[in-house]
Amino acid sequence: MRALIQTVSRASVTVADEVVGKIEDGLLVLLGVTHADTADIAATMARKIHELRILDDERSAAEAGAPLLVVSQFTLYGDARKGRRPSWSAAAPAEVAEPLVTAVVEALRGRGATVETGRFRAHMLVESVNVGPRTVLLEL
Repeated sequence: MRALIQTVSRASVTVADEVVGKIEDGLLVLLGVTHADTADIAATMARKIHELRILDDERSAAEAGAPLLVVSQFTLYGDARKGRRPSWSAAAPAEVAEPLVTAVVEALRGRGATVETGRFRAHMLVESVNVGPRTVLLEL
């Protein structure tokens, strides 16, 4: 599982002209799932995301009460080492990935986090204003 995490002053996801997720002063989390990922990995990822000290004054979202916007992003497993067309073979198929993305979201909520999401399998417009900018790639 991979998570690209960015500190943002605001971020939103729009699907078919409807804002489906929106946060201010928090973390935008682009989340990719691969074939070997499990529910245990999802729980660990949620904990690491929530406790990552990436916000101002080296605080975590857990400490600051900062909201998170989690967006499924299979392209985090794109492999463009050969040729000009990325291979997506390392990305888990939707029927495997969707429940694991949901598991991360639910684990974050179970920790008390405010979590907004994108919409799985939808064409999403993701807008964000990065702060810092601070971006971290977590991989489990």
